[in-house]
Amino acid sequence: MSEAINQGGVESSVDERGVATIEFFHPLSNSLPGKVLRKLAQTIEDAGKDGNVKVIVLKSAGEKAFCAGASFDELVSINDLETGKVFFSGFAGVINAIRKAPKFVLCRVQGKAVGGGVGVASAADYTFGTKHAAVKLSELAVGIGPFVVGPSVEKKIGNSAFSQMSIDATTWYAAEWAREKGLYTSIHETAEEMDAAIDELADKLSKSNPEAMMLLKKVFWEGTEHWDQLLSERAEMSGRLVLSDFTRNAIANFKSGAR
Repeated sequence: MSEAINQGGVESSVDERGVATIEFFHPLSNSLPGKVLRKLAQTIEDAGKDGNVKVIVLKSAGEKAFCAGASFDELVSINDLETGKVFFSGFAGVINAIRKAPKFVLCRVQGKAVGGGVGVASAADYTFGTKHAAVKLSELAVGIGPFVVGPSVEKKIGNSAFSQMSIDATTWYAAEWAREKGLYTSIHETAEEMDAAIDELADKLSKSNPEAMMLLKKVFWEGTEHWDQLLSERAEMSGRLVLSDFTRNAIANFKSGAR
């Protein structure tokens, strides 16, 4: 197993306003191994329970990719169904942590997002992007499908746009397309402009009624109470597919090209 799987991490901080900033990172285009995904989910959950936190800002490190999805190094090491289910449950944990956090989660997308990265950006309550923040659901291209991230993506952009991305799995969809579909609330020329907009909204929310925001978030996520079970079932679907000869060959071919 590649040493890269053990790299990456999550950092968090809370400022005097009660704005919690959670940042994940990995040297391979912020593609996330299971260990980092579990830490990210736990950090979001902890921030949601922290009485000092009024709003959560979720971001990734670096100036380029927001998140290249799950770790391919870890993906190719899967040899049994249980390991596969655990692997594909990684982003499920993050999506459910965002969903259940009683605070608004603002997401900062500075660059391209693939697969699980699109799922995270979709799960956030309010997502900002730059003009470089193109998106792609590449799962079908490697013989699987965007099963785990599907519910959050479909909830955000609708079935038609989700189907389009899922079927045309090798196409990058521009940031402006993602804004038109509702994934991004706004598109900014630079990361600096985006950060200013995020800080402005976070500051407003830090002064808002915490109980009103908590109740409003419940309204936003009404009807998703079954997602713990749903995303677990979806992870098992992917776990079975990744063991097939078709998918193993597709992954081998895909690894040699651009992700």
